[in-house]
Amino acid sequence: MLPPKERLIGADVERYLEYQLYWVLHAPRQTGKTTFLRSWMKEINASGKGIACYVTVEICQGVTEIERAIPAICETTVYWAKNADLQLPSIRSVNPEEMLKTLMADWAEQCAPLPLIILFDEVDVLEGPAMVSFLRQLRSGFAGRGVGKYPTSIALVGMRDLRDYLAQSKDGVPVNPGSPFNIKQDSSSLGVFSLEDIIKLTGQHTDATGQEFSEEAVDRINYWTGGQPWLVNAICQMCAWEIVKEESRETVRLEHIEIAKEKLILSRATHIDALAERLKVPEVRAVVEPILVGELDPELANSRAFDLCLDLGLVKVENGMPKIANRIYQEVIPRYLNYGMQLAIPLPEFPWQGDDGVLDMDVMLKEFQGFWAWNSDVWAEKADYAEAFPHLVLMAFLQRVINGGGQIHREYAAGRGRMDLLVVFGGKKHLVEIKLVHPRMSREKTLQKGLEQTQRYADTVGADTSHLVIFDRRAEWKEKPWEERLGWEEQTTANRSVTVVWC
Repeated sequence: MLPPKERLIGADVERYLEYQLYWVLHAPRQTGKTTFLRSWMKEINASGKGIACYVTVEICQGVTEIERAIPAICETTVYWAKNADLQLPSIRSVNPEEMLKTLMADWAEQCAPLPLIILFDEVDVLEGPAMVSFLRQLRSGFAGRGVGKYPTSIALVGMRDLRDYLAQSKDGVPVNPGSPFNIKQDSSSLGVFSLEDIIKLTGQHTDATGQEFSEEAVDRINYWTGGQPWLVNAICQMCAWEIVKEESRETVRLEHIEIAKEKLILSRATHIDALAERLKVPEVRAVVEPILVGELDPELANSRAFDLCLDLGLVKVENGMPKIANRIYQEVIPRYLNYGMQLAIPLPEFPWQGDDGVLDMDVMLKEFQGFWAWNSDVWAEKADYAEAFPHLVLMAFLQRVINGGGQIHREYAAGRGRMDLLVVFGGKKHLVEIKLVHPRMSREKTLQKGLEQTQRYADTVGADTSHLVIFDRRAEWKEKPWEERLGWEEQTTANRSVTVVWC
């Protein structure tokens, strides 16, 4: 385990205690927030400098009524104090609008001459009036905080930043630098693992068991996970427990990481399922969809929807461009979005493999054209991700055909109006680039731009075949018969042949 305290971004926890500050920590699921809070509580209590208590308010998820939520928060506070062998606070029979404030004041008095520090976890599950009352009661004691009077330091921890709720608790007045819970632009965060962190983590495993991870394996863990702590641990665990069992002392190599990555994606682990559920949220769709298709809104990064996706760990900013947070999420997102489509596609009966066992991408995409003509108009009416609908259908079709026999690697070309698919099958690499005809761009310009992009990417990955699939979903084009909408042509770029598939 790596100490999460070292990964705090924009936080100086010792300063928070010294200057009696209230603060916010937010980070995506399973990045180490709770581990940090529990370990820091023990550290504070062992030091004799204060009495710290970890409290999770997850019990109040979905409870908006103040009359139910605040008493429940008080009761769970008593529970966690008992769990930590601390002096127990008492709950007075007072109005719920005063109950938490009163409990905090009474408990601080009991703890004197030591200061009381409260670490509230899962705070972002609170909603509406319950959240506003919770914040107001904590804020009401802030000015008079001190030893024996009120908790000297309080942390609010969760997945999401609380700026909107902090403003609501002040009747719409924005949080200012002098307000409680305003430390460094309102909040701190918890960073992902660096490559050095992953080396340390796998090194601990080697010291404990004698089983090593090759340098290439560690690099590939970082490549697929982007350092997301839960994903890193899940892949390492799957290798050591299932694929290359630690008692064998066999070195974990690059190919083992590839197997573990695929098994993890297909396992629908709770972490992956929780990520998938987020894709149904309209604000998340507004950010994820343009990244999928490579079309970015210049106002996107300034939106609250984008801030939400950053808080949830779904996206990141890399080289000045919004991107999906890591490559496993890049794989999971389209697979989740087109899973229903994939189940609705019949098992292939056409000869998609040559006599030598090599994938025949020409046959595959000609069959797809017929499938698209037959199903796309009906399926499009049910699509939530309407803009990315063509991409999702094509990926579902390819996945259904080659599933288990090959791999599809996805690259989202942020801001470049395309998605790149690299299909690896039978030792051959097949590039499939997807583009949409934009309403403000002609078919000819789309084709020319697509050919340039296909050549560049095909040269980069060393593709054996190159296909450019162009979808024209413009209203005027959808009025034409399918005989005109579908097309097939061979184009030659500077150094390779590209098959252009019109849909």
